[in-house]
Amino acid sequence: MPLVAFSDLPTFQRLLEERHDVLPIHKATQQDIRELHIGLLNMMPDATLQATERQFMRLVGDCNQIVQIYVHVFSLPSIKRSKEAQDWIDRYYEDFESIKAHGLDALIISGANPVTRHLEQESFWPMLTEVIDWAKDNVTSTLCACLATHAVVQYLYDIHRRPLEQKKWGVYVHRLSKVDHPLTRHMNTRFDVPHSRFNQITSEQLKEKGLISLAESDEAGVHLAVSPDGIRLVFFQGHPEYDDLSLLKEYKREIDRWFNSEREDYPPYPEHYFSTNVIECLSKYQVEMQVAKEKQLPQPKWPEEWLCDYLDNTWRDTALSLFNNWLGLVYQLTNKKLGIPFMEGVDPENPLASLS
Repeated sequence: MPLVAFSDLPTFQRLLEERHDVLPIHKATQQDIRELHIGLLNMMPDATLQATERQFMRLVGDCNQIVQIYVHVFSLPSIKRSKEAQDWIDRYYEDFESIKAHGLDALIISGANPVTRHLEQESFWPMLTEVIDWAKDNVTSTLCACLATHAVVQYLYDIHRRPLEQKKWGVYVHRLSKVDHPLTRHMNTRFDVPHSRFNQITSEQLKEKGLISLAESDEAGVHLAVSPDGIRLVFFQGHPEYDDLSLLKEYKREIDRWFNSEREDYPPYPEHYFSTNVIECLSKYQVEMQVAKEKQLPQPKWPEEWLCDYLDNTWRDTALSLFNNWLGLVYQLTNKKLGIPFMEGVDPENPLASLS
């Protein structure tokens, strides 16, 4: 399922250099089957704006399908940005009015960086709810990541997230709670997912409103859930899109905040993420940092090049399997809506059951 580089968004070139399948627009051939148009509403803060593009586009583009995919990236102007980030958005992103005019088959909504206790008080809330309302009637499926999940279930189902005593941060083991759902077919029944959040929604909250939990963790709670119809809304509470460095970079940002006296305590390690030898290295670095801060010396050099060789990604295969299932369902259901013939072996009257 190659991505089509239909704009000059630099992420396309970056993915091509990483040897992902990316087709230049002039090589995107005419096909007997229609392409997919996927929206990516990127609400992440400036520091992770471009990384979020790459992470979701890798997952979408690396799925084992034959359909060409156009990813339409946009953001919300109500989110305050630095000049550099806003220039990037103005140059490379589409606007929501253009998205609505051209239409989408599916939508991905990223997480965001909350600054208030109540989501409805966030600057992005009014425009986000506008996007949600439009998507309900105009796209086959909307996939929500982390804070977007909390926002959408609050807006549509009156489910309010609950604060955690401490940040849920690390890589956690999950198990499928429903193995017979089309989204979870061919997935491992036990798998890892990164999490990074201060709040949660519980399986009990979801069940009360008729939502379906598909994967949970004893330590991290619900990761994957769907709306009662099984496909219209897909919810992540974790971050399967993260690459192997994402949590390391978050950890480094928290260390920097401590060194600059923006947080009181030296940050703890993300759980179940670092190996023993990495922890030994980082423990020594912590001592160097504490000495440097106490004596008002320059911040010691961060040993990222060494650390990168000792980080494991234990969640990508499962994430790809899930995205492959999701995009396959989107494709089949969209074709049904448009009256396009189905692939062999798929029952047009019950495509979800056919693909289970």
